[in-house]
Amino acid sequence: MTLLITGSAGHLGEALMRTLRAAGRPARGLDLKPSPFTDHVGAITDRAFVAACLRGVDAVIHAATLHKPHVATHSAQDFVDTNISGTLALLEAAVAARIGAFVFTSTTSAFGAALTPAAGEPAAWIAEDVAPIPRNIYGTTKVAAESLCELFARRHRLPVIVLRTSRFFPEADDDPARRAAHAPANAQANELLYRRVDIADVVSAHLRALNRAAAIGFGRYIVSAATPFTPADCAELSRDAAAVVRRLYPDCAALYAAQGWTLFADIDRVYDSRRACDELGWRPAYDFAHVLASLRDGSDFRSPLARAVGRKGYHDAAYADGLYPVA
Repeated sequence: MTLLITGSAGHLGEALMRTLRAAGRPARGLDLKPSPFTDHVGAITDRAFVAACLRGVDAVIHAATLHKPHVATHSAQDFVDTNISGTLALLEAAVAARIGAFVFTSTTSAFGAALTPAAGEPAAWIAEDVAPIPRNIYGTTKVAAESLCELFARRHRLPVIVLRTSRFFPEADDDPARRAAHAPANAQANELLYRRVDIADVVSAHLRALNRAAAIGFGRYIVSAATPFTPADCAELSRDAAAVVRRLYPDCAALYAAQGWTLFADIDRVYDSRRACDELGWRPAYDFAHVLASLRDGSDFRSPLARAVGRKGYHDAAYADGLYPVA
């Protein structure tokens, strides 16, 4: 099976290409930017280019996108062109080429305002049945692209799986208050409790989705590290998240103290990825228990793949606030 990976110069695209090449699986990378993992350089909005790239291809993983950090530097029309029109061009070309499976990389940012409960309310338990309420052009265009995927699955019988991935990038948080309070490794370890996933697990989810697409037809799944929490924890998580974590992991306090790390005082949402595990047969390996095991033996809790891909940033320019042009 020959795969086309869009966004091959980005975090996930490179991770997919590295993994597929290491396994000896035929894969072609497509991106606007040249890279060691890009075979076709061009825009996904160029229909003739896309059609040519799909010749001889059996399945597509569509990871190319404008991201949340681009909201301040790109127009709403740029987001519509890339995230909606580009996805439409790929879907139409996939149908014409009789592609056997199409996996679309979406985002938990699609849930938008549903992720932030009112003050004093329990943390939000986020599963696939939560209705998205986009709060910026990024989320809006990703939800629209998801709807196009569902339309093509139903109208054209194109097997499509949508994966709403949580955070997997290694860059520091885009929230300056969070960056000031916690070093990146500390914050990202904490996030594996409820809103982060290692890129190696994102890759495995995409490959499982490819394998299951034909049988499922259309599906939408959250991809996030397995959480130790349950809905019964949500009220306490919004008040004293650290107490919940210490109760679940009695040795966490000492392990964190040795690193000079601290837990988050409160947690506002929890992503539930059990449906992806149950229906895709996905088995994420990098969770908070893995973080603590890594701290015990003095190893890096990130996967080898995450370390190999490393940081890429989102902009060519430098900003006063580091990676991000605005707070």
